[in-house]
Amino acid sequence: MLDNKSVIKIKTNSNNLLLRVMEGHFVSNHSHSNYYIDVAAQKSRLSEAKAVAKELCRNYSYSTQIIDTILCLDGTEVIGTCLADELTANNFMNINAHQTIYVVTPEMTGASQLIFRDNYAPMIKGKHVLVLAVSVATGYTANSAIEAIKYYGGEVVGIASIFATKKECGGYPVNSVFDPNDIPGYFTVPAHECPLCKQKQKIDALINNFGFSKL
Repeated sequence: MLDNKSVIKIKTNSNNLLLRVMEGHFVSNHSHSNYYIDVAAQKSRLSEAKAVAKELCRNYSYSTQIIDTILCLDGTEVIGTCLADELTANNFMNINAHQTIYVVTPEMTGASQLIFRDNYAPMIKGKHVLVLAVSVATGYTANSAIEAIKYYGGEVVGIASIFATKKECGGYPVNSVFDPNDIPGYFTVPAHECPLCKQKQKIDALINNFGFSKL
């Protein structure tokens, strides 16, 4: 049974920087996994969003790479705003210091395509865009974002996420706060490869970027 007692907290040495996971059999639109990564607090609680942004910022604050726009996926707007604030702070020697960064969210069509309306498209066209996601496991969502950015004339500079199983996606580097080394035994696989299904273990919940629904 999934409840608050099922949550495992993976802590770090930094205040407010932790990962909450639940073990079980979870199904998303694109894969099956044996852990659900709960990032609701990181997306909604300012202190935790700031902690995630501060950690991600380490990958970009001393880089010569320009970041004009942060494209927020999976409801990461609070983290994206905090990350933009970190990247434009005057205590970092990054190329965006004393400038500004757009923080935008794409619109999704019924066919799962990402689009930008005419008043938002200029924030992508000709801009250096960093993709921000909750996780990069199958890479499906991140690749959709990469395609959309290119279609609207933007330049992808990389992908940042709370959790990732990959160091590269679509030819671009992925930087994450946590990875499978933090969750021993973690896997995410296509449905036909799921070892839990082969063991006839029942599905505990359906998951997406909004959360989980118990079965």
